[in-house]
Amino acid sequence: MTAKTWFITGTSRGFGREWAIAALDRGDEVAATARDIASLDDLAAKYGETILPIPLDVTDRDADFAAVKLAHDYFGRLDGIVNNAGYGQFGMVEEISEAEIRAQLETNLLGALWVTQAALPYLREQASGHILQAAGISRGAWHLFSGPARPRGGSRAGPEPG
Repeated sequence: MTAKTWFITGTSRGFGREWAIAALDRGDEVAATARDIASLDDLAAKYGETILPIPLDVTDRDADFAAVKLAHDYFGRLDGIVNNAGYGQFGMVEEISEAEIRAQLETNLLGALWVTQAALPYLREQASGHILQAAGISRGAWHLFSGPARPRGGSRAGPEPG
């Protein structure tokens, strides 16, 4: 089996870290991004030159383009892009401030867009590659109600399960 080269955002913990480890364990190469790459020291020690830790805040468009270029220059190709960096908001939806939702959109939406824009020219040039947009239930979940939403004496409000 031919080794693949992955560019994975948000590898400090969670799914991003698990995907990076799985790829490295099967002999693939990984450009592993995290805001704090010290969280990747153990992987760098174990996997050596098959992992390239890259400090990255995905909300910085210029940094996204530079990180993707660095990964491509280091490994010579990119086979898989995993847009995993992101976070969820928890609480009542009406309590989320404008600043909080804008920060979340910068990370979860625009960060993935910038990384995708940076990677697509390399994938097109190779005529191969895949992009995975990761989204878990915790990534954008809001608890809309603390209990059942029912008008007084009325029926259930909200969509019915389909």
